[in-house]
Amino acid sequence: MQSKSKAAADFLILKGIHAEIGVILGTGLRKLVDEMEIEQEISYTDIPNFATSTVESHAGKLLFGTIAGKKVIILQGRFHYYEGYNFNQVVFPVMVLKMTGIQFLLISNAAGSLNPEFKKGKLMVIEDHINLQPDIPFLKRASKRSDGFNGTVDHYDKQLNNKIFNIALNQRIDICRGVYVSVSGPMLETRAEYRYLRRIGADAVGMSSVPESMTAFSLSIKCCAISVLTDECDPDKLSETNIDEIIAVANSTDVLLAGIYKSLIAEL
Repeated sequence: MQSKSKAAADFLILKGIHAEIGVILGTGLRKLVDEMEIEQEISYTDIPNFATSTVESHAGKLLFGTIAGKKVIILQGRFHYYEGYNFNQVVFPVMVLKMTGIQFLLISNAAGSLNPEFKKGKLMVIEDHINLQPDIPFLKRASKRSDGFNGTVDHYDKQLNNKIFNIALNQRIDICRGVYVSVSGPMLETRAEYRYLRRIGADAVGMSSVPESMTAFSLSIKCCAISVLTDECDPDKLSETNIDEIIAVANSTDVLLAGIYKSLIAEL
């Protein structure tokens, strides 16, 4: 695992790709790319040992360039457990970014709202998470931080979250904060499952981000994450949801997310 990630990082570094800020873009989210002065664009298939993104709404590209005067690496698309990848493959890009100099990781995703007060089209800053995805072997082997076993630790950097809220206030963006629960997917949940997830304390549900944030923490990368709430998971008013509708809502809210992350990058 270490040799494979080093080979991928060496490939990028030889191309002059080195940055302190990394971004992972989720389903239907791409407006931040429009804010970047792109210097290099590399397909995941060209990077040694990278997996291939199979989800239609994930471009599967690594972009390197400048946003707000800062060098940034954007991962346009991620890997998911439900695609058939193991978690070493899912978190592999985070390990590679660390080797290219990343100190900050900004994560985004599309998620379903479990909190009846959080309507679709709204942004939610992840303050904590519940991990219901299977085992993550890399973290067991690689994490040598004793506080990684402390259940009260903050995987999401409080200073970054505070900056996000101040930026949202200045930009007059209505943003909420909550707990994100990560499930393996790929199917959406049943009414009973939505009730269960809400009762255990989750405000939003998705199929990503937690493995990446846990890996970032284990590598001493400061991390924040924002969910675009693309549908409302009210078990008593449940209607059929499809991926096209989810992507449409993500696209309509993406400009707000891009505005926040662009300003955050400028402050780092």
